[in-house]
Amino acid sequence: MGSVGVVRNSRTMVCVPLMSEYVEKMVGDMYEAKVEGADMVELRLDCLKHFQPKRDLPTLLSNKPLPVVVVYRPKCDGGLYEGDEKSRLEALLLAKDLGAEYIDLELQVAFDIMEEHKLTQQNSCKIIVSCFVDGETSLKEDLSHLVTRMQSTGADIIKLVTNATDITELSRIFHLLTHCQVPLIAYSTGERGLISQLLSPKFGGVLVYGSIEGNQLPGLPTLASLKEAYAVENIDADTKVYGLISKPVSHSKGPILHNPTFRHVGYNGVYVPMFVDDLKQFFNVYESPDFAGYSVGIPYKEAVMEFCDEVHPLAQSIGAVNTIVKRHSDGKLVGYNTDCEASITAIEDALKARGLVNGEASLPSPLTGKQFVLVGAGGAGRALSFGAKSRGARVTIFDIDYERAKSLALAVSGEALPFEQLATFQPEKGAVLANATPIGMHPSKDRIPVSEDTLRDYSVVFDAVYTPRKTTLLRDSEAAGAIIVSGVEMFLRQAVGQFNLFTGGKAPEEFMREIVLSKF
Repeated sequence: MGSVGVVRNSRTMVCVPLMSEYVEKMVGDMYEAKVEGADMVELRLDCLKHFQPKRDLPTLLSNKPLPVVVVYRPKCDGGLYEGDEKSRLEALLLAKDLGAEYIDLELQVAFDIMEEHKLTQQNSCKIIVSCFVDGETSLKEDLSHLVTRMQSTGADIIKLVTNATDITELSRIFHLLTHCQVPLIAYSTGERGLISQLLSPKFGGVLVYGSIEGNQLPGLPTLASLKEAYAVENIDADTKVYGLISKPVSHSKGPILHNPTFRHVGYNGVYVPMFVDDLKQFFNVYESPDFAGYSVGIPYKEAVMEFCDEVHPLAQSIGAVNTIVKRHSDGKLVGYNTDCEASITAIEDALKARGLVNGEASLPSPLTGKQFVLVGAGGAGRALSFGAKSRGARVTIFDIDYERAKSLALAVSGEALPFEQLATFQPEKGAVLANATPIGMHPSKDRIPVSEDTLRDYSVVFDAVYTPRKTTLLRDSEAAGAIIVSGVEMFLRQAVGQFNLFTGGKAPEEFMREIVLSKF
């Protein structure tokens, strides 16, 4: 993708699709959408039960508190309507006559109906011509040709929806948004397609879709997140894009921390979740300076090093990268690790707060000499183990991949034990336990990585999982008398380091801590 230079048609609006089964509920949802900050709503008539156009359209359109897009989607185009085509089109024309600001026509009927009813001559009601493209149409040339056909209908706005099977396919949408001669709504569905919605304002998109509280639609962000987390109204062509590269990615709390902090310091950036299946393809496609930096999550913290042009010495020694910055001067990808100090200082500070410093104030760290039991030898585990070693702890490592555990133990002069022994492993009194596996995260929220009987022997228990904030492991450990350190604390501290690298400035730590305490 080349650098973006876009002449924007107007401010991107936030639209809520309403798919209620009853007219009264749809009217109520319109008012709820207005309260939550929507600019307009999309009325999906095909979702209404026992819909009668002449009876129900006047009710809907005389009570609208916001501009409306009227959609009556047939089943062959992904909707629910299975009746007579003539009746369907008559209902849309009636909606136009009753004051709908927009009506949506599918591409296959648009030419005929617009010609027959001279719709291009109408000023009060704008025509949206739409088309849904499945995963088979994957070449940029195919989409460009399709957009040209849609433009030729004379539509006021065109709408293109795709079903992306990989995040790299979204670059085609960004290209189309930037270069389309007619106002364009374009996005892809599903978790892999989410950034096509969130970044639409940057590339000149007409609409971003969101769902109202308590009625969330699959694949759509909520209005609250669009307004509060992402503040899409502030995103423009100059906004720098940052994001979490992970798989899965929906659990990430990064957007609700980084985005408000960007705004707090006046930095024009947006942080989004990026569901990535193939690192090589991802970095090949998103090479534009607009994509300026990344957090790296499970399972890519080790593998991503291969795609960095340079790696900071600490990250190199750990063998894991959790932060990548695209250097402004030459576009090189530089990898860092902010997990290491974040996790170890969080554990140290918890020990210091309780006065557990091994009885010797002269020791360089309260971890010095302690047994440090680590479960998980992946990227986060590597950061923890190197941090523990740097503080003089004795590291014992368990991982389901015993060879990986042995390799890490060798690097930190520690000990690796077979994962099967973890259930019966007896730690030293006062040892530190650190969980660096996804155990405790959905869908394994009720599991803990060690035997419950051993929790009383640990002085402090750390869990890298931060969703939920107090995992089952932390709850059980606290009940057993251990000091507990939430992954939220590590998350905050590593995010502070990332923010500094992303912006080149100093993160407002207290502001970020307030967000974490109130939102996590």
